[in-house]
Amino acid sequence: MLSYVIKRLLQSVAVMLFVAFICFVLSNYVGDPVNNMVGQEATIADRAALRQELGLNDPIVFQFGRFVSRAVRGDFGISYRMQRPVKVLLKERLPATLELVFVSALLALFIGIPCGVYTGLHRDNWLSRVILSTSLVGVSLPTFVTGILLIYIFAVTFNLLPSYGRGTVVKAGFWTTGFLTASGLKAIILPSITLCLYQLALILRIVRSEMLEVLRTDYIKFARARGLTNRAIHFGHALKNTLIPVITVTGLQVGSLIAFSIITETVFQWPGMGFLFIQAVLFADIPIMAAYMTLVALFFVIINLIVDLLYFVVDPRLRIERRVAGA
Repeated sequence: MLSYVIKRLLQSVAVMLFVAFICFVLSNYVGDPVNNMVGQEATIADRAALRQELGLNDPIVFQFGRFVSRAVRGDFGISYRMQRPVKVLLKERLPATLELVFVSALLALFIGIPCGVYTGLHRDNWLSRVILSTSLVGVSLPTFVTGILLIYIFAVTFNLLPSYGRGTVVKAGFWTTGFLTASGLKAIILPSITLCLYQLALILRIVRSEMLEVLRTDYIKFARARGLTNRAIHFGHALKNTLIPVITVTGLQVGSLIAFSIITETVFQWPGMGFLFIQAVLFADIPIMAAYMTLVALFFVIINLIVDLLYFVVDPRLRIERRVAGA
């Protein structure tokens, strides 16, 4: 187990170094950082002095080393447009994105898994056909179209839910949450539904496919022959084995929720990191873009590491293979 964890940690470090190199290239070679930091009235001498002060004349290896060292401390410089430290801007926007992702992931799991189990156990039921047909909407419609439709129906037509913003938030240290206010809870409903639809449909179909496959295996037939009840077979044996691949898919989808919340946050004007990144792209604010890419990659690496470890714990076949290989 220890060697497995060490191996995964080394792989995670290698991935983060590669992402850091991409962000370093973006920060230093996509445009001139000096031109982005000084005005047109700056002289050539002023530009040369600033370039020397920033260490841009040093060898690339030393520049990359400094970049990694600062990134580890969370220092990504100053935003060109807002003239504020990037880490402060991300700290302000991080709670909004994580709360949106958290609610979306819960909706996808608590709706997708039961619906997948139901459609797997009742293949020819009319309700199963309705659920599967409806799930195609979540896969087929682009996120921005879904968001606009929900805004039109629930915000414009019926005036039940807000169409933009995060509502009233409450501060708890550096964290700001909308879970403790009525307007905050209402504000998160439409964005979370929009963001979760694709993941919900994906989890539903994976669970259904795995249930159908597991129910055809020999050990399920033996369980029926032993006289076990359908409840024990379906939920005690079939569902347990069905959830093994679902863990992997769910973990990766949580990472994608963070990465692809950009569109949802833009449609609903949600004040999260994705909306900040879109504004940074529009104004070529390289420090924010580099910091966002690094942070999203870090989330992906951490989630993938947790999923790998959970997969190792849940699936006994992996532990047996490791013991056999070590013998």
